[in-house]
Amino acid sequence: MRTNLLGTAAAATLVLLLTGCAADARGAVRHEPPSGGARSEPATGGPRSESASGVGSKIASVKGARITVYRNKEGMVQRTITSPNDYGATRVFLVDRDEGEWLRVLLPVRPNGSKGWIRATDVTLAETSHRVEIDRGAFRFTVYDGDRAVRTGKVATGEAGTPTPPGRYFFTELVKPVDDGGAYGAYAFGLSGFSPVLKSFAGGPGQLAVHGTNKQSAIGTRASHGCVRVGDDDIRWMAKNLAIGTPVVIKG
Repeated sequence: MRTNLLGTAAAATLVLLLTGCAADARGAVRHEPPSGGARSEPATGGPRSESASGVGSKIASVKGARITVYRNKEGMVQRTITSPNDYGATRVFLVDRDEGEWLRVLLPVRPNGSKGWIRATDVTLAETSHRVEIDRGAFRFTVYDGDRAVRTGKVATGEAGTPTPPGRYFFTELVKPVDDGGAYGAYAFGLSGFSPVLKSFAGGPGQLAVHGTNKQSAIGTRASHGCVRVGDDDIRWMAKNLAIGTPVVIKG
């Protein structure tokens, strides 16, 4: 969950508040630019009514300093979301449906699974063939490139009192702790979801994350406040190969 960690990004001081990590973890972190694995494309064209849950997924990156999210395509305003986000990363959304001028997107807000409509002209679209599936019952993750599994490994999930919630999410930012031997391991990806139990945690809003660990023995168990922990070799691979906005499905 987001715990207070002093960090810097683009010469600005940030606070990293990632869920499911040791409450006493402290250290400097820096924002990492989006990873590879996404191909840009124009955000214009004719209507394309389709679900983003198939082999490929579309990622919408906000162009300006803020974006209006609408309840419907009739223009009823739902909320305004700023960019960059709290970590200095360009705000992105996972596209759930592309209808040409309008995009229905997953939102990184409570409650988990919230959706809204945005105008295609307000974002730049990219496409990724990657997705991450996490099986809580099997304590295992699998990264797919289309229909092909390209990486799999064991995970640690939330303890009984602070479970990792199932659902469909996406990576919102990537940060690198200065001390990669700390509780967050080599990297931490923020997720668009939040703990169902902890409304706040060490000064943060209870945001979920997928991150490395300095306690390899905990992998394969319920050990966190809600985050998903993976081995450092796995998180380094993810940081190199997966784009911000990559869909993450937690099941089991």
